[in-house]
Amino acid sequence: MSAADPLSAVLIAVPVVILACRAGGALLQRLGQPAVVGEMCVGIMLGPTLLGRLWPAAEHWLLPPSVLPFTDVLGQLGLLVFMFLIGLELDLGVLRGHRGTAMAIGQASIALPLLLGAGLGLAMYGSQAPEHVGRLPFVLFIAVSMSITAFPVLARILAERGLYGTRLGTLAMACAAIGDVTAWCLLALVVSLAVGTSTMDAVNTVALTAGFAAVLVFGVRPLLARWSRERRGTGMRHEAVVIAVLFSAVCLAGLATARIGVHTIFGAFLLGTVMPRGTPAVERAAGQLRSVAVPLLLPLFFVQTGLRTDLGGLHDGSEWLWAAVILLLAVTGKWGGAALAARAVGQDTRSAAAIGVLMNCRGLTELIVLNIGYDMHVISAEVFTMLVLMALITTALT
Repeated sequence: MSAADPLSAVLIAVPVVILACRAGGALLQRLGQPAVVGEMCVGIMLGPTLLGRLWPAAEHWLLPPSVLPFTDVLGQLGLLVFMFLIGLELDLGVLRGHRGTAMAIGQASIALPLLLGAGLGLAMYGSQAPEHVGRLPFVLFIAVSMSITAFPVLARILAERGLYGTRLGTLAMACAAIGDVTAWCLLALVVSLAVGTSTMDAVNTVALTAGFAAVLVFGVRPLLARWSRERRGTGMRHEAVVIAVLFSAVCLAGLATARIGVHTIFGAFLLGTVMPRGTPAVERAAGQLRSVAVPLLLPLFFVQTGLRTDLGGLHDGSEWLWAAVILLLAVTGKWGGAALAARAVGQDTRSAAAIGVLMNCRGLTELIVLNIGYDMHVISAEVFTMLVLMALITTALT
């Protein structure tokens, strides 16, 4: 296949990646793990860590440079839809009856990892940060990456274990919801600091993002609610219109936040949070978007992550030592912060320990954060690999 004919290469790469990720997800599900762990593993194995090391010609044939821009765009579209769905699933109604408890645990499960991550970032900055990256963006990014909980993966783990509707499961979801909102706000701040040339640029970016969120809440949300009610009970032709409008809105929201100076995923996520809940037309449209984006497009994002992850690139013992420290502090910070806070607000020891374990789930959300940092050159390829390894292990441990 020539570089002038990338379509043929794309038509080979896309089905191979999709089927491999589906097979990996199904295999790990049989072993008691969420599918995302298997998909993450397959993405890494198709990159330089395994396939590129054992059979470089096969990796180059499957994913040649001419294909990567196309698979990257398709994966990013899948990611946009996925982030919209995360926002749509982030139902703060689960806080009802648990508001004070969930607020205390959720913020503690963010605060302790942030503090440990900030200390780790300061220690790593001299030897592991890329050149020309400021100390503050690097330290804040490491801190945020240590504090993530994967809200959608946690929901699926709870559902698969029959815990979703229980008191423990509801409280864990409420804590994760609070933690996710806080973490995404902090990540937006890190992104604005990384792209801004001055403190005032960062302030302007944060202010514009807040303004965009206000427009969505007070302007777009009422319009969407009225429009979706008008589509109640309509036929298939109108459902197709709803899907088209939702997908277009996701793309435009992503474009808006990209122009503001933060990542496209923030726009998709914010749009999802303001969507009216309980509307059949919207729920059916979201379900159909999920049925396409998650199994068909999102695996391409896993491969993009896998191509950037090279465990063989951790050359010496000091880098493996940093990877071990990252894993230790990530588990300790999340588990310790959540469990101690749960005990402090009256949870029994077993429930507090379980909440601490559940908050350690990072999964796909962590990979999204890490790819943002890598794309912005806030972290090096080696630090990216260390953090991906941490995300994979902590999700499997959960």
